Amino acid sequence: MKTMSCKQLGGACDKEFHANSFEEIAEQSKKHGMEMFQKGDEKHLAAMNEMKELMKTPEAMREWFENKRKEFNALPEDK
Repeated sequence: MKTMSCKQLGGACDKEFHANSFEEIAEQSKKHGMEMFQKGDEKHLAAMNEMKELMKTPEAMREWFENKRKEFNALPEDK
């Protein structure tokens, strides 16, 4: 099990996500982002707008995603 924060995953807060795979942690982050979007959280909305810009270039988005996957894989296991 590894831990990454919302901020580490491109978000706006220190909420921590715990998962055994990058796919799991990405899904938790996505769910959290949707919750913050529904609440109208300004900091998360700003972070989402940055991600939206990144998504306009598929290669940039793919590179960002792979860098986050590498960051996750390099993390030590939680104790």
